[in-house]
Parts: sequence; C-alpha cells; structure tokens
Amino acid sequence: MKISPARIAAFEILTKIERDKAFSSALLPVAEENLEAKDRALCHALTLGVLRRQLYLDRLIEKLSNGKKLDSAVKIILRIGLYQLICLDKVPAHAAINDSVNLAVRAKKTSAKGFVNAVLRRFARENTELDYADEIERISVETSHPRWLIERWTRQFGFEETAKLASVNNETPPPVFRLTAKSDENTLTILSKLGLEIVESDVALNAWKVFGSNEVLRLYAAEGKIYFQDAASQLVAQIVGLKKGESFLDVCAAPGSKATCVARQKVKGKRQNLIVAGDFYEHRVKTLQANCRRQGAHTIEIVRYDAEKDLPFADESFDVVLVDAPCSGTGTIRHNPEIRYFLRAEDFPVLAEKQLLILQSSSKLVKRGGRLVYSTCSLEPEENEAVAEKFLTENPQFEKITPEISGRFVTAENYARTLPQRDETDGFFVAVFEKRRVFDKV
Repeated sequence: MKISPARIAAFEILTKIERDKAFSSALLPVAEENLEAKDRALCHALTLGVLRRQLYLDRLIEKLSNGKKLDSAVKIILRIGLYQLICLDKVPAHAAINDSVNLAVRAKKTSAKGFVNAVLRRFARENTELDYADEIERISVETSHPRWLIERWTRQFGFEETAKLASVNNETPPPVFRLTAKSDENTLTILSKLGLEIVESDVALNAWKVFGSNEVLRLYAAEGKIYFQDAASQLVAQIVGLKKGESFLDVCAAPGSKATCVARQKVKGKRQNLIVAGDFYEHRVKTLQANCRRQGAHTIEIVRYDAEKDLPFADESFDVVLVDAPCSGTGTIRHNPEIRYFLRAEDFPVLAEKQLLILQSSSKLVKRGGRLVYSTCSLEPEENEAVAEKFLTENPQFEKITPEISGRFVTAENYARTLPQRDETDGFFVAVFEKRRVFDKV
C-alpha cells in the first residue's frame, strides 16, 4: 500500500488543525522540510486548498453521503480526495481516489475504505449541485466562511465588498519579501536571473512581490538573506518611521517581523537608535531571538515580560512605542485560512479588552512629544477604531495624528487601513498617537 508522502503529510497537518486548533503556518514548514520539492508543492496545495474550501467540501460530502454522520478522520480524507477531483487538474482521478482509500486504511479506518471509494467515485461520475436558502448562505458555503462572519462583514462593508473579500481570502497571494542585514546589492539581481519575476510593491517601500519559486529562494529565506513579510505588515514598520537617535520599543514583538523591519530601515545620522523588542511566552521569545539572529539584526535588545502588567521600564523611556496587539487575525485569512473556523463572535470584545489594557500599559513608556503606534491585523471595528477612540477618551495627554503614508490608506477618521479586496494585502489597522509635550499629570 503506497501512498504519496504529500497526501500523508497533508492528512496529518489537517488532522492536527482540526483536533488541536493548530495553525498551518506553523505546521507546514516543519512537514515540508522532509519532503522532496514535488511533494512539498502538493502538500502545500492540498493543505491550504482544503482549508480554503472546507465548508463547501463538507456540504458536498453531506449530499454525497446522504447526510451520514462521519468520523473526523474519514471526513478529512474525503475533503482531500474531493479537493483533488475539483481543483487539481494535473492529478489523475484514479490517483486521488486510490490514495484516499489507502489513507483510510493507514488511519486505521479500514471499515470506511469502501465508503470513501463510493463517495469519491459518485462525485467523479455525477454532476453534484448544491442548493442555498439565500445569497448569504451561497457566499458562505461557496467561499467557505462561516455564515455569521459573512453577515458581520456585510453589515460593515456591504454585500458586494464582502463577496469580494471572501473570494480574495481564498486566492493564493504571491509571496512578498524584503531584504535584511544579510542581503547585499546582488541579492535581487541573482534571484531575477534565476527566472523569478520580482516586482516592487506599491504598498510599502522596499517590499517585493515574487512570482515563481525555486530552491535558491528557499535557501535565501532559510539563511536570512531575505525575509517573507506581507506588504501591509511592512507598512506598519514604515509608519513607525524612526528618526535619528530615537529609541523604540516593540511591545508584542514575536515573531519579530516588524522589529527587524524597523531595524532594517535606514536612518540618517551616526547616532544609533536603541531598539528593544519583547514578548511574554518563552517559546515566542525564543522565536523572536532566532528570527533576529537569522536576519543579522544583532542590535535589537530582547526582553521577556507580561505586556498586560507594568512593563519593566521607567516611565517615558522611549520615543516610539509600537503595540502590534494580539488580535483575531481576520485580516490575514488569505494566509491563515483556518482562522475563520476557530473564531466566535464573542471573541472580539474579549480581545478588545486585552488590547486596551496593553495599550494603556505601554503608553506610560512614551516620552513627551513621542509616538505610540497601535496596530492589528484585524478587520473588526471593535478591535480597531473602538479601542483607539476609547484610549483617547481615557488618556487626554495623547492626541491622534495622521499616519505618514500614502493617502489611499488613510481613513476619514485619520487612521490607516489596508484591505485584502482593495489592496491585495493582508488587512491591517494602524493608529498613531502623539504624547503632548505639555499636559497636567493626574
């Protein structure tokens, strides 16, 4: 019984995601290290493809199995098989079906192998169409977003924009990278000469979209010569905009994307900037340290602390403080498709409370005349505008200032936003506050 290593890896990753609420972004790189290039590509396509179409695949399975209640492992195997039959033209139907049946045996679901075979063969020979109660349900199922999330976004963006957003979330975005301290003047030239199409982003400075892939690109990333980071995330670091001699703290820094991006920015003048980055959990701090080492960002000082409590610095210690707060991540669904299945509506107010607490704690560290930057990768107003406005109400020593970026990203309320369906980036929110030079301390 021979099964493609790619299908085995995809099944194991999808099982962990369903069972443990794990994340594909963490599991895929580990699994792909032990796969050959061809299997790596198939494993990647299967894992993210199934996650991006999970609700649609489940509705098909429900219809093809006449509503039979299924074991989780069997359902995952059927999702993998159906996805190949629907979306992967280069995979022969017999290969997709046979490996799915063998996966059932390997998963110790031998009694289900005939059922798996029957369901997949039925789909291959029949034209299976689904029925929907209304347009909201159609968008929900066809784009595999929970109905409550589609309804929520429809209230915020309108139906047409929500349909575009949900659709874009299921597209595979081209990777975006930036250079690091280990890059040199030949890095981009070498990658271009190897057949990769490299296009400068129109969202963030010195961000590069890359079309295509090869082993040199992977090697450069592994060695820290380039760093993959969405253009909207890089835009946050650009908004930080350190000036000569300014000190900087990245409060919720792991994995270190923004801190290392800020450190990479060229600041004119000889006086070196103090850059500090920290996080709470030990494993996140270790990831932050490893990321800084890999990129050659040796000037970043790393500290471990609990950002919801008093931070281990004196008041008014930093010129610029960034709070890239823990959030729902709804702006990153195109990169992290499983997020949509983990979230619940009641999560947003809980997250907002934590975000405000961290923002309040961090604000004490900002010098007079300094800047406090608040960002999330969330699309939700409760985590963004609502938190920012409440912070301003409770902290009159701060005033909102307009982020120094292209006006296309600045909202009517003088915040910054990127939107996946509009900007072809992740969805980020940024607020910039300046601490008044003169105010009465309470």
